Amino acid sequence: PANGTAPALSLSSVTFAYGPAAAPVIEDLDLTLPSGAHLAVVGPSGIGKSTLTALVAGLLAPGRGTVRVCGYPVPGPEAAARRVLIPQEAYVHTGTLAENLGHLRPEPVPEAELLAAAEAVGLLPLLEALGGPGATVDPAALSAGERQLVALTRAYLSYAPLVLLDEATCHLDPRAEQRAERAFAERPGGTLVVVAHRLSSARRADRVLVMDGRTRAYGTHGELMRSSALYRDLVGSWTPGPSQPALALRDPDRVDAVAGTGLAGDGRHVVAHGPVGQVQAPGDLRDGGPLGGEG
Repeated sequence: PANGTAPALSLSSVTFAYGPAAAPVIEDLDLTLPSGAHLAVVGPSGIGKSTLTALVAGLLAPGRGTVRVCGYPVPGPEAAARRVLIPQEAYVHTGTLAENLGHLRPEPVPEAELLAAAEAVGLLPLLEALGGPGATVDPAALSAGERQLVALTRAYLSYAPLVLLDEATCHLDPRAEQRAERAFAERPGGTLVVVAHRLSSARRADRVLVMDGRTRAYGTHGELMRSSALYRDLVGSWTPGPSQPALALRDPDRVDAVAGTGLAGDGRHVVAHGPVGQVQAPGDLRDGGPLGGEG
């Protein structure tokens, strides 16, 4: 039953493949996040990071296993009301800025609360430059980074305690990204999952999930630097470019559309989860095989 003591997010034996003949992208994944956690998800391109967020958001259904948000099953209206997903390509509609920012609220947002959220996330300079909350927004006139700031502030203002950022700050500079992530990490009652665009996102998180086709690791940045060869390799080869979505998905629960994953599904991707600091040796899981497409 769902209650205040339920984890913010729990996945149990979750397996997913893009088609009945495709090898699993995610296989037997167990993951539990308590309320208030800040998780960064990292891994090679195409390994299933966006697939993971899409499963949590209810945009994809696991072939096996269960996903719960605050104790409620995914998909389902209770879980949908408690999570919000912001993808790489942020959605902004024609209308006033206040209408855009309050899109996920059932009632108009008081201006003082709207301005406080804009200040926290880093939108305030743009809000003032556009002429305030009542100004009309032309989405085509905004840069990709400006659209991301609007979408991030919209998510911040939502009542959803679980926020999923799927490279949602990739068009922001490092300082703006840090500010936005800090705002969500400090959001009262909030839990944050970030598909990391920069290594600094993993450093800021209190726990990191490393996804790979043959191994997995889970722990703090410092623990993983000591225990995970893959994580050390990712740290050493980190590049600033975001992965490229290849498939548009629509959210039936009317949460922001997710950037697609476009995994080819021709590899055998196994992701598992264990206690903090525990690393599973490659030989403990079946061979990972070649990676699929972008994710």
